[in-house]
Amino acid sequence: MLDTGLLLIRLVVGILFIGHGAQKLFGMFGGYGPKGTGGWMESIGIKPGLLMAVLAGLMEFVGGLLFTLGLLTPLAAALIALAMLGAIVKVHFKNGLWSTANGYEYPLVLLVVVIGIALTGAGAFSVDALL
Repeated sequence: MLDTGLLLIRLVVGILFIGHGAQKLFGMFGGYGPKGTGGWMESIGIKPGLLMAVLAGLMEFVGGLLFTLGLLTPLAAALIALAMLGAIVKVHFKNGLWSTANGYEYPLVLLVVVIGIALTGAGAFSVDALL
């Protein structure tokens, strides 16, 4: 049961991060692509915006893919955690805790989930377990 639970967490969280990365990198799923995301990042003081949008997109996309597969799980978690830490510090912290006010509640939960999985391991249903 534990391994099934770890798999479910990895699949949902990982696939969602693949989607968020695809929004930034490719403009998929209603995203704005590198130029649009980069312009928004510049507008909130993250410079150079285009480069930072691509880096954030890569952290989310690659981190999400690795996390979903349970491959190099500590690295996957580190990539996602860094993206969430950046989101908390640069976007959400000033709004307080609660997500109803665009606060850092949700990115904090995701950060803790990926770190928790990295610390416990990806489980038996993972590429890490096969290696």
